[in-house]
Amino acid sequence: MCSHYQAVKKAEQMEKFFRARGLPPPKADMRPKYQGVFVRRPPEWDSGDEAVPEREAVIGRWGLVSGMTKADGLAKAEKLSTFNARSESAATSFTFGNARRRGQYCIIPAEAIYEPDHREETKLRMGSKGPVSTRFTRADGAPLGVAGLWDRYRNAAGELVDSFTMLTINADNHPLFKHYHAPGKEKRMVVILPFGAFDAWLTAKPSEAGDFMAPYPADKLVAEPVAKGEPPV
Repeated sequence: MCSHYQAVKKAEQMEKFFRARGLPPPKADMRPKYQGVFVRRPPEWDSGDEAVPEREAVIGRWGLVSGMTKADGLAKAEKLSTFNARSESAATSFTFGNARRRGQYCIIPAEAIYEPDHREETKLRMGSKGPVSTRFTRADGAPLGVAGLWDRYRNAAGELVDSFTMLTINADNHPLFKHYHAPGKEKRMVVILPFGAFDAWLTAKPSEAGDFMAPYPADKLVAEPVAKGEPPV
């Protein structure tokens, strides 16, 4: 599970790599329930209006709340840990099912994602008694495009709010990610999309979504342990 990432801060990177007009993220150091930036195909895309762009950058809550959530269930829904969604069960989940079945796919631009390293040798090397936060980036220095789902719900004030989640897959056999997370538990990783798959992902039919749930090559990623107290890059 990814519960911490660094958002893309530079407008030129958003425009170059994600073909979406750059929005300054409300917070660059992202944690669950923070407001962050995601990229989607505008809901108005099929309206025939030529002024509607192919992609738009949107600010939303990191932690998806289903558009099917009723007022009496809102408080409970907003407390759930919905910043990640298991790709295998998203379609049948109440929380993620509405977005998944409607094909509401998005891309979360990230400079880096973080995962915990519980290995004793890493703790010893870093002088840490607890898990060591590890920073994952692309080896070529480009930002990461994480596959996600988005939905829109009405908050307690009656306002429409966009929210999003990152999709994850099993990583028990991934050469890199299999070393992270707590011992004895299933290893998971977020779905990192190659740039060439962005358009196809954003326009995929619900029946095609599974084709994109593939592990990103380990040799194209760099994992660096972060010293305690070291500020995010």
